[in-house]
Amino acid sequence: MTATFAYLRVSKTDLTVDNQRLEIESSGHKVDYWFEETISGSVPAFQRPVFSEMIGKMRPGEQLLISRLDRAGRDCVDIVSTVRELQKRGIKLVILQLGNVDLTSPVGAMILSVLAAAAELERSLLIERTQSGLARAKAQGKKLGRPEKVDDQKSRQIHSLLSSGVSVSQIARDLGLCRNTIIKARKSLQIGAA
Repeated sequence: MTATFAYLRVSKTDLTVDNQRLEIESSGHKVDYWFEETISGSVPAFQRPVFSEMIGKMRPGEQLLISRLDRAGRDCVDIVSTVRELQKRGIKLVILQLGNVDLTSPVGAMILSVLAAAAELERSLLIERTQSGLARAKAQGKKLGRPEKVDDQKSRQIHSLLSSGVSVSQIARDLGLCRNTIIKARKSLQIGAA
């Protein structure tokens, strides 16, 4: 016998899953197992503890009910990824908001292709916004990337200590830096290993 699971999620502890539960109960589906979770919607579906636990308990042929699409994943990219993973596992996914359509069925595959196109657009727009923001920051003279651990003053200090024959380990301890940082500085200053 195959079971039907229901997944309910809210993002804050002061919210309830009552409306989602009511939507699922009113849909005519008989739910065998209910899983509720309070976690931010920004967390990808398979990184949510309760969602992952529930999927781990499901077998091929079983059904997962979710009231609304935004409960199924962080964004279009995550939703498409989640649906594809459920398809691989042979788990049916029904999003009530989409009219009781199993997203792992042929009709669901068509809906999924639209979602995949939206996900691709979302990804492209994100890349475009990121590149635009980086270009703007660069034009404003901001230094991009990870901040340097060794500024000019520390670099001169390292150079002086290395030239004096102080060991990499000792310099690292004295300056509060890791050995790799001193070794990189030594290479960039073209000082031989001591």
